[in-house]
Amino acid sequence: MDLNLNRNTVLRLVRYLRVLEQLKALGFEKIFSNNLGDAVGVTAAVVRKDLAQIEAVGNKRGGYSVDPLLAKISELLGKDRRREAILVGCGRLGSALLDYPGFENDNIEIVAAFDLHPEQVAYTGPIPVHHIDTLESYLGQHHVPVGILTVPDRAANEVFERLLASGIIGILNFSGMPLKPRRRGEYDAGEHCCYVENISISLELANLFYLVRFVDSADGSGYPAQ
Repeated sequence: MDLNLNRNTVLRLVRYLRVLEQLKALGFEKIFSNNLGDAVGVTAAVVRKDLAQIEAVGNKRGGYSVDPLLAKISELLGKDRRREAILVGCGRLGSALLDYPGFENDNIEIVAAFDLHPEQVAYTGPIPVHHIDTLESYLGQHHVPVGILTVPDRAANEVFERLLASGIIGILNFSGMPLKPRRRGEYDAGEHCCYVENISISLELANLFYLVRFVDSADGSGYPAQ
């Protein structure tokens, strides 16, 4: 299936997948678009449009069968196979991510971590922590597509360039320095592109604090005016 889905659609599919897994565990065999929409906070029309894009079969009276829909979304998102990533920067946040048990449920495995001072890293789990100087040689031997970046802001660009040059094509960036995705042939990116997701915890909190100011808004909706 060759689909070109936008980011928001993919994020909704991930949320649909979570709900479907829960329903399957509870023994449900059918789901309707309005039920799925209520569970993830979107309209039934949005659900139907999303599922039509991935060619999921359902109908107004019978709804969608949970098992085939679960299998289709899992295959599309790659959850039906193991997905590998490396992590660079093993401070408090990096070490916490190395210890996070939820990745296993999504068939995601952090296979190695890198740090400037691996002997000082507090993490003592099963994932090997290597010196950052071995990053290129490791990636030359292991074809890992995704890197998780939890380095200090001052080191983000340098590590990004090293990951890019080593063939990494997806980066989840937790540093405070926003990184720009690279298109094929852009700058010195070579023949591959690199997708970047910049995650700013402080930015998300600032947005949340902005929203909670409107809980007691005049219209009682709890949301700022559109």
